[in-house]
Amino acid sequence: MLKRVVLVIGFLSTFSSTFAQHETKVISATETAVSHDASEKVASELSAPEEIKKENKNYIDHHLLDSHSFDIMVSKNDDGTENHIGFPLPVIFYDAANGFHAFMSSKFHHGEEVVESKGGHYALSHEKIYKTDANGTLTLDEEGHATNEKVFDLSITKSVLMILVTAFLLILIFVSIARGYKKSLVPTGAAKILEPVILFIRDDIAKPNIGANYKKYMSYLLTIFFFILFLNVFGLMPFGINVTGNIAITFALALLTFLITQFTANKNYWQHIFWMPGLPWPMKIVMMPIEIIGLFIKPFSLLIRLFANMSAGHIIVMSLIALIYYFQNVIAGIAFPFLTFVIYLLEVLVAFLQAYIFTMLSAVYFGMANEEHGHEGEEGMAH
Repeated sequence: MLKRVVLVIGFLSTFSSTFAQHETKVISATETAVSHDASEKVASELSAPEEIKKENKNYIDHHLLDSHSFDIMVSKNDDGTENHIGFPLPVIFYDAANGFHAFMSSKFHHGEEVVESKGGHYALSHEKIYKTDANGTLTLDEEGHATNEKVFDLSITKSVLMILVTAFLLILIFVSIARGYKKSLVPTGAAKILEPVILFIRDDIAKPNIGANYKKYMSYLLTIFFFILFLNVFGLMPFGINVTGNIAITFALALLTFLITQFTANKNYWQHIFWMPGLPWPMKIVMMPIEIIGLFIKPFSLLIRLFANMSAGHIIVMSLIALIYYFQNVIAGIAFPFLTFVIYLLEVLVAFLQAYIFTMLSAVYFGMANEEHGHEGEEGMAH
């Protein structure tokens, strides 16, 4: 059961992260074609501090975005060119005119090259793939958004890769623990470290919040806790791994909690939503839409809380580092590294805390779905 839950989470998160890349935005504005030469001319007119500020902002934006290649480090040469240290990832997309395409992301050369495939030309801009011409012309609106036709992107991006790696690690670790317990109840290997955490989730999260039916939710609660925790820890590495800071990923995780809650709920749960017992019928009509709205507010709070906290942490850390290069003085060189270190330690705490909160609230929702309610009429009959 545990392996199935892990694979379901991996699949939904993978689909959501790739789907989020081709989300369209309709803007009624005058479209203007902006060439690379024009953008370079504008950049050259900026002062040195403004140029540094712009570069820092672009770096933070790209750090938060998903990527079609896995960059470990990026260095800048004196002539302005960049050296990317990392490895390419598979690019897979569907174009209605030319069908499916598959090649490595190195062909895009980090968005600097136009790729010709099956008679079409494609450009990578802000980690989205657009149809274009042989020159790579992108038509932009007033807000700078490309209006070229997008493709249906199914690529193995950096976020997808880390989801698959995390799913593989969870299966490997927990299968090993399960096999160890079959041989002996004395924990060995990874079980020595993880058994207290597993018991904590069972005794302090599942049992108090769910009650007698806690066992059927344990596999999901364990999986969701370690899945989020592993991704949060990976996000602390300086490789731009921002999986839980992607709202598509947190949406998929919250959706799983929502679906499990609804499909395992008892009749009392639905009765309290659509026709709350113990209230006059006019109040029942008033409460019904409020309770229905509450059904969707709960998972929404789950996805927003995880997304906002992890994204905010990344932005703060990257902004503090960027201020060192912006001010370029001794005070900045001492103060901001210290502040960055303090915030980074706080992020370590947040990584564990957010995994705990998501698991705790999921257990609370499961408990509400399985709660047996006693009402005045029923209690009187029982006595």
